[in-house]
Amino acid sequence: MAQNTKPDLRQLKKEYRRRHRHPFKRLVFLMVFVAVISFIVFFVRKYFEPSRYFSNLQELYQTHVKYQEAQGSFNALVIGSDERKNQTVGHTDTIMLVHANLTKHRYTVVSIPRDSRIYLDNIGHTKLTSVQTIYQGKYGAKKGILKTVEAISAYLNVPINYYLETNYWGLRSMVNAIGGITINLPFKVTLTHPWYQEDYAKVFTPGKHHLNGKMVAEIVHERDSVPGTDFGRQRLQEAALVGIINKVTEPVYALKIPVLARSMSKFLVATNLNTNDLISIGLAVRGNFNAQKQVKYYQLTGKNKVLYDSVLQNDNDEIVLNRNQLDKIIEQDFDGQ
Repeated sequence: MAQNTKPDLRQLKKEYRRRHRHPFKRLVFLMVFVAVISFIVFFVRKYFEPSRYFSNLQELYQTHVKYQEAQGSFNALVIGSDERKNQTVGHTDTIMLVHANLTKHRYTVVSIPRDSRIYLDNIGHTKLTSVQTIYQGKYGAKKGILKTVEAISAYLNVPINYYLETNYWGLRSMVNAIGGITINLPFKVTLTHPWYQEDYAKVFTPGKHHLNGKMVAEIVHERDSVPGTDFGRQRLQEAALVGIINKVTEPVYALKIPVLARSMSKFLVATNLNTNDLISIGLAVRGNFNAQKQVKYYQLTGKNKVLYDSVLQNDNDEIVLNRNQLDKIIEQDFDGQ
């Protein structure tokens, strides 16, 4: 029996309408879509534009000087501690004062010796490296780091807007999260005090090396084999910082910044930076970071003296900072008014 091959008129009409939709409707839809996307992009750029976003920032602690940050700029304190896993108290191995002017694309990094002599109220004189241990032991991990930032801000007489504390595990996770970094070593590095025994005596020649998080963390911890010991280690830490910034400012990472920001707890032990802060910073430096031209790096110096340490209750090697050098750096390279 032959099948009925009579066409379905309703189906034919439906197919006809689908194929002959008025192109004007598609054009209107496309225009509306483009307008919405353009509005979103405009709003994001306007809201996160550094001169607008980083204006009238609060100082974490009042200093003795009148200081108002230029729009689009801020001061941040970067602290690297030697805390091990599951520890809540550590010594400070790295202290960097960073001034960023995101509008003019100028950045100043000042490394402060960990053995600098500091006076703490109701405690006495000790080294900067011990301040974190003292306050975290007294107030706990969270309040202790806040007290540490306060003490260093008062010591430098520079207002701090943001602070970031990381440790071995945080640095390692951060570098691995961005696929490793290229670090330009200023001199030969031999690991004499690594975190892992299998890395003992490994040698890295001067120049560029692409390294994972483990090896970057090992290198910035080294001091005994490098020129100037602690001062040499500061240069390694600066090289790692530049390597990280170079990597995250690549255009490919622009859309990944919010994801990385939400993972801050994996990289930073403590910070007052939030996701929006990092998005604004990321948009400002994206594809527009040149360390050689835009970054000025300083190492504070001073006189090495054997002085009484009130915490250790004995004489100790300490550095009495050259305050004139610090004041000159602040005057010339920070944009405070």
